[in-house]
Amino acid sequence: MSKILTILKREYLTRVKKRSFIVMTILGPILLASIMIVPIYLSQVTDKQKVVGVIDETGFFYDTFKSSDNLVFEPLTTDIVTAKENLRQSDYYAVLYIPQGAISTPNLVRLIGKKSVSLTIESYIENAMRKELESQKLAMSGIDLEILESIKTEVNIKTFTLDKEEQEQRTFSKVTTVLGMVLGILIYFFIFMFGAQVMRGVIEEKTSRIVEVIISSVKPFQLMMGKILGVALVGLTQFLLWIILTAFIIIGFQLSNPDIFTQKQETVMLENKGLTPAEMTQISNQNELQGNETFQLTEALASIDFTVILGMFLFFFIGGYLLYASLFAAIGSAVDNEADTQQFVLPITIPLILSIVMAQFIINNPDGPVSYWMSIIPFTSPIVMMIRIPFGVPVMDVVLSMSLLVIGFLASTWFAAKIYRTGILMYGKKASYKELIKWLRYKG
Repeated sequence: MSKILTILKREYLTRVKKRSFIVMTILGPILLASIMIVPIYLSQVTDKQKVVGVIDETGFFYDTFKSSDNLVFEPLTTDIVTAKENLRQSDYYAVLYIPQGAISTPNLVRLIGKKSVSLTIESYIENAMRKELESQKLAMSGIDLEILESIKTEVNIKTFTLDKEEQEQRTFSKVTTVLGMVLGILIYFFIFMFGAQVMRGVIEEKTSRIVEVIISSVKPFQLMMGKILGVALVGLTQFLLWIILTAFIIIGFQLSNPDIFTQKQETVMLENKGLTPAEMTQISNQNELQGNETFQLTEALASIDFTVILGMFLFFFIGGYLLYASLFAAIGSAVDNEADTQQFVLPITIPLILSIVMAQFIINNPDGPVSYWMSIIPFTSPIVMMIRIPFGVPVMDVVLSMSLLVIGFLASTWFAAKIYRTGILMYGKKASYKELIKWLRYKG
């Protein structure tokens, strides 16, 4: 055991002192935090004001388009030919031309810009004109627009499950779906990333002949286990540092820029845009709905037992890593260079790939037979069980999955050790599946 700990310590210290580890430990949190911060920050950046000239030959749509801080609509008195000739030298972003027949044939409307016109502006103009035309047609038909708007009703169904005491317990399918998918994908990437590190480490030591010196003082099994556990600790260290540093970056940015994360009050701005009371009421209802959605999200997060989720994540991450790392170590010992690993890597990674491919099916039917068996079989359980757990899994299913994962790790380690002890000293000969079977049969 002391020799395994010595190798573990060597693997751990060697890797955490590498420049690549330090760089990725710093860049990882920055990239993760940027994914959350940059979109929020960019959405608050004030863009250059765009002015759109409007030539409305119908005289019907001048009051339809509401100007804002970033987009201004100005009526033009010139004809479309003169407006196009002066567009390049003017300060206008684009010219909107609404010909006489646009009321009966809206497709005649043209938006002419100096460059390609923003899709957002194009969509806004289309929606504004459509609503105006619909309102007029409804009025001509004798239908009150306010009555029609009042008929529209938002339906939000709350879902519940019955617990053992037959009491209703609130469930949140959207949150559990996202949580399960994120956890499953994290395990998928970590198994691949750190399992591949074990394989490369074995190949490097084998090709440099350092392993011949090491193997004279320790058993092949001790060397393999020390390497696997050492890389596992490196992975956990980096993962925890990413979480801590990412949290510090996000919290620090929030504290230094509180206004960006504060929801703006838009009542005054809406009044300045000249919205009608019906439109104000509609927007107010939308804001109230958004507030309810925010409350529901908070309630959903509060209902999740993150202690259990984190505990299960660590177990299935470590268990899945140990299972596959032993196989990656065996592959590394059987080849002389990384190019020869493809024929062996694909078969053992197919279960991992299948787990991700089946993720959507499992989310849609987490209690089905396919989901059950894939969460029990050790080669797929680390990912599939983490996808299922947020939806609620019977305790016996979790215990059975964890037990079989431990047994699977021990079995894979035994097989990998038999290949490792022979393959680690094999040079110059490409290993085949037939050769690996011979190594498994060797005794002693």
